[in-house]
Amino acid sequence: MRYALQVQYVGKNYAGSQIQFENGVEISETIQGELEKALRTLICGDTANNKRPVKTYFSGRTDKGVNAYGQVVHFDTDKQFVASKFLYSLNEILPDDISVSDLKLTDESFHAQKSARRRHYRYVFINRKMHNAFDGDLMRVKFDVDIERMQNSLNYLLGEHDFSSFKNSGTLNPSKICFIELAKVQKVDDKVVIDIVGNRFLYNMVRTIVGTLLEIEGHNLFPEHMKNVLEAKDRTKAGQTVSPYGLTLVKVDY
Repeated sequence: MRYALQVQYVGKNYAGSQIQFENGVEISETIQGELEKALRTLICGDTANNKRPVKTYFSGRTDKGVNAYGQVVHFDTDKQFVASKFLYSLNEILPDDISVSDLKLTDESFHAQKSARRRHYRYVFINRKMHNAFDGDLMRVKFDVDIERMQNSLNYLLGEHDFSSFKNSGTLNPSKICFIELAKVQKVDDKVVIDIVGNRFLYNMVRTIVGTLLEIEGHNLFPEHMKNVLEAKDRTKAGQTVSPYGLTLVKVDY
């Protein structure tokens, strides 16, 4: 049987979502590692089995420091569960910064990554000169940003494009084509909220888009600069890859 989980996590204490190995040995703490360990404990009653009999598949990889509210994960098992009891027990085992909110029995053709049709990411930063004790890990931009100009810049990303300019070298998938159906920015008090929805995203793509937006605003460039960067298909033309803190995988649609 195949089950799908909806998973939330705060990424600051983890080396990313996916398990990483060095010379065959698992290194660093990851979301996948903690989730599989908890599932193994609950399903198999085994916390020491290095063969990882419960294998999970994520809708997408998130980097160190990136959060998720709607990460989707699937796994296979020969056992049947009552969702409410299973979720309660699993949440009791998981670390405080990882939780699960939904469990569904799916068709075996379902794949958390390959079946996904769109993904929604949100980036939040503080736009204020002065530090506040409650800013947490969010990036703070001291210069004033113009939301209307930022929206005009984002509009150039809508549709299907080659996003090579916003891709860092760690992208494993050779395809650079993505379709962006929504790119929206708004200001809520002193927080700037950027929502981007697309069929797929390249490695560090959202964080590099935000960095390019801030380069445009910080240097008072025309919004058309975003179009020029996009069409260049050259990573050196884009802005910096900003901090992962403030980036959240909000939702995955199937």
